[in-house]
Amino acid sequence: MDILGYSSSGWLPSALYLLLLLVLSLRAKGGAESSLFTGFIQAAILIVLLIHGFQLHDSVFTPQGFVFGFAQDLSLIAWVGLAFYWFQSWFLPISSLRWMVLFFACVCALLPNIFPGTLLSAKAVSDPWFKGHFIVATISVGLLSLAAMHAMLMSVQDRALHRQLAIVPNSRAAHWLEELPPLMTMESLLFNLLYVGFALLTLTVFSGLLFSQTLFGRPLVFDHKTIFALISWVLFGGLLIARWRVGLRGRAAIRWVLSAYTALLLAYVGSRFVLEVILQRV
Repeated sequence: MDILGYSSSGWLPSALYLLLLLVLSLRAKGGAESSLFTGFIQAAILIVLLIHGFQLHDSVFTPQGFVFGFAQDLSLIAWVGLAFYWFQSWFLPISSLRWMVLFFACVCALLPNIFPGTLLSAKAVSDPWFKGHFIVATISVGLLSLAAMHAMLMSVQDRALHRQLAIVPNSRAAHWLEELPPLMTMESLLFNLLYVGFALLTLTVFSGLLFSQTLFGRPLVFDHKTIFALISWVLFGGLLIARWRVGLRGRAAIRWVLSAYTALLLAYVGSRFVLEVILQRV
């Protein structure tokens, strides 16, 4: 891949993620994973994460300046989500999320090769305020992306339990659902992700509002990105308040999570997609 004169093997992380998915698909249907196989997969994920991370850093923070776009944003979101999954999987029974996060990372890691992004700032790479804001924003959106995938998985599990989803007995999908933790455990894991993600999102939104001039070189403008970011923050905050005050859970909580995440994607990814692909502007 060539971005403003910078050359890198941008296809490599996606190819390695695909290889991991193929290895996982060869595992015997419904068979329990051995500790050796699990350790191998965990080590392989870590290696690919490091390759993907270095490639992302060098393609975004280039010698020419800060290069970014919706494809880089999605790739970073996928990287953070997978990294957090990898860390949490050592302590929590979330192996059923592995297929989803790996597939998401595989697709998103390939996108910057198709949409190389644009040079947004020649000075941002040396600005510690901007780098701090960028890192926190990426981590928060990555964690909330993992929470959204977790919520979708809970929705499938809930529908299967209530016989609203046709699953062939003894199929790979049936065994996959049987390996999931109980819904109560899944819900607890979901809100753990949301608490951390919302705290970082709060820091992201308000650092952008308070330091807009320092971070972006322009005063605060209430454009569609700012508005959708605030809508997402309000929705996630409302969800956590409802959880605390009235014990919101189940399908209502899942729908709330997905609605808030949709607004978040429109703010951080949708705005860049419209500018770059539809309007073809920086």
